[in-house]
Amino acid sequence: MDLTKNFVKNKRPCADGFRWFLRNHADGSDYQPLLNALVDAGRVDDACWLLTQFGPTDEILQVDAIDAEAMVFAGTLEVQGNIEVTGVLRAGRSIRTGGGIRAGKAIVAGEDIQAGGSIRCDGTLEAGGDIKVAWGIEVEDAIRSGGDVRAEWEVLCGAGLTLEGNLLVGQDLLSKGALHCQKSIRVNGAITAHDSVWAGNGIACGATILCDSHLEANWGIKAGQAIVAKGSIKAGESLQAQEEIQAGEGYGVYAGLVVQLEAWEASAQVHASSKPQRLMSGWWGGACLV
Repeated sequence: MDLTKNFVKNKRPCADGFRWFLRNHADGSDYQPLLNALVDAGRVDDACWLLTQFGPTDEILQVDAIDAEAMVFAGTLEVQGNIEVTGVLRAGRSIRTGGGIRAGKAIVAGEDIQAGGSIRCDGTLEAGGDIKVAWGIEVEDAIRSGGDVRAEWEVLCGAGLTLEGNLLVGQDLLSKGALHCQKSIRVNGAITAHDSVWAGNGIACGATILCDSHLEANWGIKAGQAIVAKGSIKAGESLQAQEEIQAGEGYGVYAGLVVQLEAWEASAQVHASSKPQRLMSGWWGGACLV
């Protein structure tokens, strides 16, 4: 793709960025070489703006490893080893690596992100598709995914965690912001959320669920230990915990919110070590035996 002066101008770039373009590429430039030149000049934000304006390409870059200040590539990155970037790592399509990914500011892919090791980022992690990691994810800011998020180890998120698919975590999950999952949440360890938790389908947790705000799932909620929230606890179907189920002071526990009355005893069950205080909705079935 040849980016001419008029072509770029029609996208209404900032004045400083356009002046740089005129000084350095007045006769125009191919797309990826221009992205590379912007990154080399320390104009990473301008490179990201350009990628947003002109979109991804089908180009694939295959390398053994990446160690750079920043990387903005319009196509797909395929890396055999590790990726280490001081600032921004961005791909117009996918990022695939056999090792881990470490970035200082942001990791962004228009499609999927796959890593054979861990992902660590001091900023945000964002993918238009799935995020799949063979080890763990540790992100200081938000995580956003247009598909599933899957990690075999822990997921530690320093802000909000938003995804359009399923959340599958092999160990513990910590979210310091709101957790909003359009499908199901399945965590083999504990879930600790410093804000609200919402799942479009169900929530299954192998240990304790601790939520500092409201906890809600359109299907059921199940925990291998306790379910404790500082706000309300709402399940469209059943609630099940081996230990206590406890909502915040002044809030209620609700089960069976989408269950018809004839299926109440089967599909709106509430099981815990003791009957929850302020159980406003649901069929109390006693202690969980399984």
